[in-house]
Amino acid sequence: MDTVEAGGITLAHRTWGPETAPPVVLLHARGLDGADWTRVAERLAAGPRRVYAPDLRGHGHSDWPGEYGYEAMRDDVHAYLTTLGLTRPDVIGHSLGGIVACLLAQEHPGHVRRLVLEDVPVTIPLDPPRPPAERPPGELPYDWAMITATDAQRNAPDPAWRAGAVRITAPTLLIGGGPGSPIPQEQVAELAGLLPDVRHVTVDAGHLVHANRPQEFLVHVEGFLS
Repeated sequence: MDTVEAGGITLAHRTWGPETAPPVVLLHARGLDGADWTRVAERLAAGPRRVYAPDLRGHGHSDWPGEYGYEAMRDDVHAYLTTLGLTRPDVIGHSLGGIVACLLAQEHPGHVRRLVLEDVPVTIPLDPPRPPAERPPGELPYDWAMITATDAQRNAPDPAWRAGAVRITAPTLLIGGGPGSPIPQEQVAELAGLLPDVRHVTVDAGHLVHANRPQEFLVHVEGFLS
């Protein structure tokens, strides 16, 4: 694990694979960190690919600046790509990381070669709203302020995020987790309907597709990236 100064904060990241291989960036779900991608990253690196898995702000070993939001994480990732000189990487995002990847791809069209979204819903107001989360006891591997901030945005997202999905030029693979996922799959399908160039598949593995069905996940991803 190493660190990168990007956009005014320090992001921790893990890397795999030859430095000269095509780049892939993995963005983790809320409450996790880049290590969650280890099994997937090792397989992709054997491609060969150069794989990067940063900890998003407020997570793991990256800075916990106290200010959080989807756009801030999007801008962090863009600064991260710029600092590392990564030109048109493939970007894979799970859950929160997938929303961040969507916002990156719509804000900077052409900067992402291919986009993979794992169990990511359309950003629409939740009805009923998600109730306030209860903080677990003890020390946490993430900043609790990040949880409250992203809950508020998930309940009442900026309408521009949904409208901006049509600006995503990168071919996109959207993998839904099926009926076992807490994410309503009709919201995943609605996002698929907004994307200009999308392949939508379902792997009946729940929300943690890459963890629960890694081989099936990788078959879809490697075929798409190739």
